Amino acid sequence: MSGAERKGPLAGLKVVEMAAIGPVPFAAMVLSDLGAEVVRIDRPGEDADDPREVTCRGRAARIGLDLKNPEDVAQARKIIASADVLIEGFRPGVLERLGLSPDDLMAENPGLIVTRVTGWGQDGPLSPRAGHDLTYIALSGALHAIGPADGPVPPLNLVGDYGGGGMLALVGLLSALFERSRSGRGQVVDAAMTDGSSLMMAYLFELMARGMWQDRRETNMLDGAAHFYAAYRCRDDRHIAVGPIEPQFHAAFARVMGVEEFGADQYDPALWLERREKLQEIFLTRDRDDWISAFEGLDACVAPVLGMGEVMDHPHNAARGTFIEKAGVVQPAPAPRFGRTPGALAGEGARDPASVLAGWGIAAEDVAAMRERSR
Repeated sequence: MSGAERKGPLAGLKVVEMAAIGPVPFAAMVLSDLGAEVVRIDRPGEDADDPREVTCRGRAARIGLDLKNPEDVAQARKIIASADVLIEGFRPGVLERLGLSPDDLMAENPGLIVTRVTGWGQDGPLSPRAGHDLTYIALSGALHAIGPADGPVPPLNLVGDYGGGGMLALVGLLSALFERSRSGRGQVVDAAMTDGSSLMMAYLFELMARGMWQDRRETNMLDGAAHFYAAYRCRDDRHIAVGPIEPQFHAAFARVMGVEEFGADQYDPALWLERREKLQEIFLTRDRDDWISAFEGLDACVAPVLGMGEVMDHPHNAARGTFIEKAGVVQPAPAPRFGRTPGALAGEGARDPASVLAGWGIAAEDVAAMRERSR
């Protein structure tokens, strides 16, 4: 699928992605799914497609460059000079030491949006230090709030890497592109995972300010303490998610479970533990899917806790095409949905860089030189 043929709301957008892990390839994947033409600059020898690299899908081209080699840096600058967006995930100062300072890049390409994704941000005492998702969200209050009373639980790497990092980077760069449509000028987007995970905590800080949230795990309505907002183990050792917060939904849930009396004083925390234990006993009498059948057609806010191997076959996911299979690999479909300009997965793999970069105004001899040095 060529740049002209690509569909989606971001068709025509040219993005350079510096190879990294976590939020950078995730953000580039989303941009590609929505129509952008993404060229990924890999390390030499790492520019081959692997269908198992889900977050690397849809790249228009991948090219290996040694950014410690001045000639390769010069070639990278030529590519970036033709782009709308650069996404990088190096530690602060690395891009500058490589000879790719955002100021210099924007001097050559005044409309360039330089999106810098880090854990701690471009400044601050911790900015030069190493870290990972778990350490970044530790400073935001998010990690402290998740898990049972006796200790926090890592929420995979969804809160820092992908929510606080990748999604924040996407919001930032798309906002900068909107501003550029009026000013004609690019800018640097500083997307720090600790900032993003902190931003995602806004509602909980609101609840705490209102006296509706305790700064202790498993004491609040949304952290597993409430009997009506929890996951329960069933007889077959699979789980069911229960979330009927509103009274009308709780009433429907309680009727199926035979605990109509739980509707009284639903929000009294002093009753939650006893009621959770009672519900756990009841859920253990039947298998997960039996319980789901019992709730069929009811607004009781109940759902099966699906394993990754089950998600594609769930009727709702299947009807919406929420998951797809490509080259034998099950993976999420592009999202969100658009009524007029839907996104889509790009072709089967990255194309010849020469054909892509020619459309970016990069001379064929430059592409040939890049290809030769990347071998």
